[in-house]
Amino acid sequence: MKKLILFLWLASFASLAARAATPPTSGLGLRADNPHKWYRPTHLQLQTGGGLGMVAAGAGYDLNKKKNLELDILVGYVPKHYGGSTLTLASAKVMYSPWRVPISEKLELLPLTAGLYFSYTHGTINDELPGQYSKDYYWFSTDTRYGPMLGSRLTFLGPPIAATGQPRKISAYYELGSNDLYIVSYAGNTKGLSIGDILTLALGVKVDF
Repeated sequence: MKKLILFLWLASFASLAARAATPPTSGLGLRADNPHKWYRPTHLQLQTGGGLGMVAAGAGYDLNKKKNLELDILVGYVPKHYGGSTLTLASAKVMYSPWRVPISEKLELLPLTAGLYFSYTHGTINDELPGQYSKDYYWFSTDTRYGPMLGSRLTFLGPPIAATGQPRKISAYYELGSNDLYIVSYAGNTKGLSIGDILTLALGVKVDF
C-alpha cells in the first residue's frame, strides 16, 4: 500500500509540475478571458484491458502546446474471480501522437500513438512479503510493471468547450502493449513464445472537458 500511495503522489506531482511550466497563454488554444487552469485535467478516460485492469478509469493532462503529448493517470480493477485475488492497479501513461489526419469536418484520425506506461498492482497473491520466499526466488517484481505501447485513435469533434473555445473531443482508441516481464521472457524463449503471446490489447474512450 505504501508503494501505491507513493506512486500516485509522484504521478500527480509530475503532471502538476508539467502543467505549471506551461502558462495559460502559451499557445494551447486557450481563451485569455477564461483560461483552463493549469492544475485542472484536460480529459477523462475509460478503458478495458491493456494490463491495467479489467476496467480502468482516470484523468489526464496535455503536456505541450501542440496537444500531442499527454500524461494519463488511471486506477484499474480486476475481480477476484479473474485475478485469483481482488486487484487494484494504479498506472501512469505518457503518450505521443506525431500526426493528425483530418477525415471530415467532424472527424480526425491519429494514425499512431506511442508511449510508455508504469503500473503498480495492489493485492497480488505473491506480494513480496518479507521472508516469504528465499533470496532471488523471483527475479522480477510481482507488483510493478512497465513497458511500451503503440496504438491509434479516432476523434469526433463536438461543440466548443466553454472554458477553452476549442471543440470538445470524444475519442475511441486502441493500444497494443507489452511489459518488462513479457519482453524478457520472450527474449529467452523465442521458440516457445510468439509476439502475440506477449502483447496486450486495450480499448478505450477519451473525452475532453
